[in-house]
Amino acid sequence: MALVRWLRIAKTARWKHLADVRTAFRAADEVKVASGRSVVVFNIGGNKYRLIAAIHYNTGKLYVLGFMSHREYSLDRWKESL
Repeated sequence: MALVRWLRIAKTARWKHLADVRTAFRAADEVKVASGRSVVVFNIGGNKYRLIAAIHYNTGKLYVLGFMSHREYSLDRWKESL
């Protein structure tokens, strides 16, 4: 399962910046949200789902903020709540 694979990689990762994230997840992308902060968007399951995360590179913490279908993600409503 793609989400289990993502979790296994993310748990052991020691990312310091987006370029590090992209070594494991080529399609990971930073997106600015309504709060003005940046989140990282991961494609999961062959582009079927999106996982939205806040990565605090300085502390090594990753917070999952959302998980949705590609269709839900495309509506862009999720950006307003973050």
